[in-house]
Amino acid sequence: MVNAQSFAYKTLLKGVYDSDFPVIYPDNDSLIGKAVLLDTREKREFEVSHLENAKWVGYETFDLEVMKTIPKDQVVIVYCSIGARSQEIGKKLQSAGYTQVYNLYGGIFHWVNEGKPVHNQNGATNAIHPYSKTWGIWLTRGVKQY
Repeated sequence: MVNAQSFAYKTLLKGVYDSDFPVIYPDNDSLIGKAVLLDTREKREFEVSHLENAKWVGYETFDLEVMKTIPKDQVVIVYCSIGARSQEIGKKLQSAGYTQVYNLYGGIFHWVNEGKPVHNQNGATNAIHPYSKTWGIWLTRGVKQY
């Protein structure tokens, strides 16, 4: 069943991602480790859990002003639940002159499904906000917290 879901998830992502927007995979620890991580989900999603050291920037409320202290040549990785919202924020960053912007492949869902850690204000957690019950089907690990 996992392989079927993986194939279905890959198919979903193919339909969501622009082929010319760069992605980075969760196993690229060296690049992820030196990047600025931007969580483009809504505040409640971020509060449930996020990638360690990620900065919340939101989607509906995103403002380039939050980037004023980040150099334009800094590696920036954007993410959301699956990568659709983050890709849109990533395009805004590229348009603003950021030269090394990547979308986290599969978003935080794929990250968690790969067994990678997430955190909240208290430290490591197994909780993950699935955005909605419909989107939650793509989460195979973690504890769904709406």
